Amino acid sequence: MPLGANRYGKSEVRLVKLSRGPDRHDLRDLTVDVSLEGDFDAVHTEGDNAGLVATDTMRNVVYALAAERPIDSLPSFGAALVDHFLGYPRVTRARVRVREHPWERMTPHAWQRGAGGTRVEELEGGAGAGRHAAGVEDLLVLRSSGSAFEGFDRDRFTTLPETGDRILATVVAARWDYRAEAGETVWAAVRDTLLGAFTDHHSPSVQFTLNCMGEAVIEHHAEVERISLSLPNRHHLPFDVSRFGVEDRGEVFHATTEPFGLIEATVERG
Repeated sequence: MPLGANRYGKSEVRLVKLSRGPDRHDLRDLTVDVSLEGDFDAVHTEGDNAGLVATDTMRNVVYALAAERPIDSLPSFGAALVDHFLGYPRVTRARVRVREHPWERMTPHAWQRGAGGTRVEELEGGAGAGRHAAGVEDLLVLRSSGSAFEGFDRDRFTTLPETGDRILATVVAARWDYRAEAGETVWAAVRDTLLGAFTDHHSPSVQFTLNCMGEAVIEHHAEVERISLSLPNRHHLPFDVSRFGVEDRGEVFHATTEPFGLIEATVERG
């Protein structure tokens, strides 16, 4: 039976490129899919892998080319990837799909994504006292500077290296209880306080940053009695491109979603 049309590739290559300027950092957050067609019938019908480009190689090419060249144009970056893959002898067609995840700058070294998170309001009435709570979900924020993780416990199972400089990214979920009547503008003010407190300090840990954010809300908003925060640590792992003969300037990262650290705590008035 003849083999019909076929293709293969690497999908969901999560690439973050951080260009470190003297006064600010520039961020490109991409998901890249690669698909190749060519003379690969024998791979399917005879189990002969000669000339087959491994999908792991495709992933490495994405990171290496991102390290070698500026990503100031997504079309030119995609075209460079296509040209590279067409250079393999058995590849006759290459398709590269690049999706960019936009970030809104907050400071020279911090960003938020989306429209500022999803607003939540919860009110309750009936027998006994009424209750008003509010919150924010899906508030995705990132810092490219001023975050570290050092001095933690180590034993024979510990492989994580200590670092004095890392990307800190999280999806903030917060819920707060009002102790006084809250008008329409209070929610946005609390959300903005959370954003400001995410960036205004050196962060030795996600735990420390969570507490700073909670304390800022309690300090600046008399209407809030307590706030509970959940901060998953969205890891951005440095990708070593030096093994491909490319200078590693610490600009290329692999953004992961699973597994992740999850830090949760409540800050309330004394």
